[in-house]
Amino acid sequence: MKKILDIISEEVMAAFEAAGYEGELGRVTISNRPDLCEYQCNGAMAGAKKYHKAPIMIANDVAEKLAGSALFSKVDAVAPGFLNLTITDDAVADYIREMRRLSKYGLDEAKEPKTIVIDYGGPNVAKPLHVGHLRSAIIGESIKRICRYMGHKVIGDIHLGDWGLQMGLIITELKERHPELVYFDENYMGEYPEEPPFTISDLEEIYPAASAKSKEDAAYKEKAMEATFKLQSGVRGYRALWQQIIKVSVTDLKKNYANLNVDFDLWKGESDVHDIIPGMVKYMKDGGYAHESEGALVVDVKEETDTKEIPPCMILKSDGASLYNTTDLATIMDRMEHIKPDELIYVVDKRQDLYFEQVFRCARKTKLVSDETVMKFLGFGTMNGKDGKPFKTRAGGVMRLEHLLADINEGMLTKIRENATLSEDEAKKIAKQVALAAVKYGDLSNQASKDYIFDIEKFSSFEGDTGPYILYTIVRIKSILAKYTAAGGDVNAAKIAAPVSASEKALMLEMTKFNAMLEGACEEIAPHRICAYIYDLSNALNRFYHETKILSEEDEEKKAGWIALLALTRDMLETCIDLLGFDAPDKM
Repeated sequence: MKKILDIISEEVMAAFEAAGYEGELGRVTISNRPDLCEYQCNGAMAGAKKYHKAPIMIANDVAEKLAGSALFSKVDAVAPGFLNLTITDDAVADYIREMRRLSKYGLDEAKEPKTIVIDYGGPNVAKPLHVGHLRSAIIGESIKRICRYMGHKVIGDIHLGDWGLQMGLIITELKERHPELVYFDENYMGEYPEEPPFTISDLEEIYPAASAKSKEDAAYKEKAMEATFKLQSGVRGYRALWQQIIKVSVTDLKKNYANLNVDFDLWKGESDVHDIIPGMVKYMKDGGYAHESEGALVVDVKEETDTKEIPPCMILKSDGASLYNTTDLATIMDRMEHIKPDELIYVVDKRQDLYFEQVFRCARKTKLVSDETVMKFLGFGTMNGKDGKPFKTRAGGVMRLEHLLADINEGMLTKIRENATLSEDEAKKIAKQVALAAVKYGDLSNQASKDYIFDIEKFSSFEGDTGPYILYTIVRIKSILAKYTAAGGDVNAAKIAAPVSASEKALMLEMTKFNAMLEGACEEIAPHRICAYIYDLSNALNRFYHETKILSEEDEEKKAGWIALLALTRDMLETCIDLLGFDAPDKM
């Protein structure tokens, strides 16, 4: 389905040509003065120099050609040369009816669907998720959903940190505490226990303790490095213990991500590419891409056009050990071989910008990716407290994600309980939905690259640009539709009619923007565009609701038209919040 701006532009471009001017001058935009008109064209201003005419003369010529147009109810040429356009009520109603009839509201899906891998999440096993993991999960999940909605094949990969010194530290601490565990008996050749010898709570205490020891005790750190080497060399007991660590950690991670309504198609980690690193290193050496520098193996990635220093990409340290660069490059190599993506998107803290610039350049220079492969780094800003500093607990520590969500759920439950008609179970379920909307919308409504203040009081408000306000709007619509149905009306049979008020037409005009908005959100990987859209749509709906006595309208045909419009608004809002990663209750 053509976007409404394209339909309008085509009409105006034809008028420019009919008036003897270049058609391209007839491009139309949404008016920045809605008090004067709905759409505007500034082409006469651009054409003045070419045609040696005053802009207002060109605008008047075009306005004359548009005088009989069935698309416009009003066309004004305004000094110094603007064309102010108002679309007819029937035209906007026809467009909305067609949106309602077509799948995805007439959205044109990608003509050439791509295979896209989105790398987001990135937690370390054996460590609890904390607030620093929030943005990657929320933004990555939304981008995945948006790209899928546009028709692309999208694979979300969590990219676990499961293979470095942290594993050696945990194993070392476990050995010190429980040397009797069968995993440490190098002569043992039997089956290892199915049940892990620790819980997630144990692991969450063990890792910080081991990390602290290693900073104070050089001998202890040496043991940890040796344990890491044994693990990565394939020592049977260490591998079995590591698998238990992974099992316990991933089970806990899945539970916590489920609470965020986030899921991944792949649960791969750095360990999955460990065995292909030697071959990749050999390939880089043999191809003349990598060379030694101060004992380390590096690939030069600087370019002549660089205005800042871009250091070489290190492949191996001087002791032969791998780095994050190594595993990220091996992961790219693995993805290209098995998934063959057209595009790779990394959703990571923006402070990693230089790092990913190095990795992407290295991947391209060493031909790990094809010339056509697109690699994007979506660097997100910091989530700050009200003091403008990175968000912390009251005690000054990094807050665990599950504790943050529990606090927000509890606060929202207190608000929801004020509705005396809800049972406790209903109140808890709804509070969880609204709290998630508050958190996700609070994050996603900001441009990803910008830092933002995590203000839960503001985010939890049912007024203003917030998730709960959007949900309240949807619930309001559901309530009206339920009452209409209870009175014997058929929502599905209702037909959208031409608008009879300014607020009704304004609502329709907001709805017509859906397709262009979604295309832009996908192309720019920008969930905040969806947030801005549904806020405007909700405002338009609420203005219409307050000015219109919908259920008490005696003209049944008029009432049915309004009901159909409300139902479509609900559907579009619910589609959009699903793309943001949350849903709406039926009542609040």
